[in-house]
Amino acid sequence: MSNLFVVAYNDLATANQVREKMIDLSKQHLVELEDIVVVERRDDGKIKLHQAVSHTATGAAGGALWGGVIGLLFLAPLLGAAVGAAAGATGGAMTDTGINDDFMKDLSQNLQPGAAALFVLVKQAAPDKVIPQIASFGGQLVQTSLSNEEEQHLRDALKAAQSS
Repeated sequence: MSNLFVVAYNDLATANQVREKMIDLSKQHLVELEDIVVVERRDDGKIKLHQAVSHTATGAAGGALWGGVIGLLFLAPLLGAAVGAAAGATGGAMTDTGINDDFMKDLSQNLQPGAAALFVLVKQAAPDKVIPQIASFGGQLVQTSLSNEEEQHLRDALKAAQSS
């Protein structure tokens, strides 16, 4: 079962740095990420999601590939690729995997203008190796899907890592 972590930061730059650090830790196999999104509350109050994966672009690329292959069969590869890309982009835009976009937008309404939050859906992790590397960025733990006891243990570990 995956666990959700939401951490608020005072600015977008810090949230992006933590996301990059988490992706790096994932490459080192210290954490297995299911989804990771930076949500920004702009100065005008609007919420902007910075998704790590663009389903629209992925769908368009896959659709163009398959459309081109099918187009080759009917001697119209360019038309097939164009139709496939359009269909793939439409399908990709309608796909929402990982953390629910509406949930992220609703929770981010509580952010101060100019602030950002990092939403991370973690399949598994090595907390003793991940927490010290993330704690140095600061931030405020807003929400988790952990039990109250596990969440308090995490808060204590973050506090200890920040003070060392």
